[in-house]
Amino acid sequence: MTRLFLFAALAAAPLVALPAADELSPDQQQEIIRKFAAKEAAFAHARENYTYRQRYMIETLGANGRPDGKHEEVSDVVFTQDGKRTERTVYAPMDTLERIQMDAQDFQDMRSVQPFVLTTQEISKYEVQYLGRDQVDEISCYLFAVKPKQMLEGERYFAGQIWVDDRDLQIVKTYGRGVGLQKKNSDHKYPKFETYREQIDGKYWFPTYTVANDVLAFRDNSVPIKMVITYKDYKQFKSESTITYGDVTDDPNKKPQTPPKP
Repeated sequence: MTRLFLFAALAAAPLVALPAADELSPDQQQEIIRKFAAKEAAFAHARENYTYRQRYMIETLGANGRPDGKHEEVSDVVFTQDGKRTERTVYAPMDTLERIQMDAQDFQDMRSVQPFVLTTQEISKYEVQYLGRDQVDEISCYLFAVKPKQMLEGERYFAGQIWVDDRDLQIVKTYGRGVGLQKKNSDHKYPKFETYREQIDGKYWFPTYTVANDVLAFRDNSVPIKMVITYKDYKQFKSESTITYGDVTDDPNKKPQTPPKP
């Protein structure tokens, strides 16, 4: 997110307090990483065959803590009659943000960084450090620190921590922020966020909720923001079935004037 009429530079992401690593040997740690990356690859492939509804909401907050600007969008990830996966906007009211503006990197983060998936194919891009064991609610997890080995121009990455279920070996929570190379003298800030997953079909853990409450510290002012992203109504696509949505039209640019029912 940029301050209006300014371009971005990345702030370092402070991490939460870390537990001490337990007695797992380096070989055991690497085997766990290898296995959960393979599970994540299977999950990423399975998610490509699901429909769902996603809602993005970003607000700037005034001195009284109340919203003074908002960007919101609701879209359905669906399949066309010939089986092609597509995203269709069903609700997009007027953007009222005045103190920040969204750019392509913000939307890229919402689609690929905040619902972070660390697959076998992607893991070579990251340094993954085992930190020990931790709990997410009642789920026993392995905790890892993750950061990109190097950053290529135009690419977005995740830097932070991931919690991996020690039974299913899938990510159940992430905490961190999106990172990437920025232009010299830019002034772009990215919020710290937490993403939670839920087990949807008894096998895979799907991202369902992302939240960020952060202050974007630009050069000449700071802007408190709140971001909420939800993913709901996951349904596995069946090629023999016909999927219809009352709010969706054939024209992906057509935006209804009333919000969809929750």
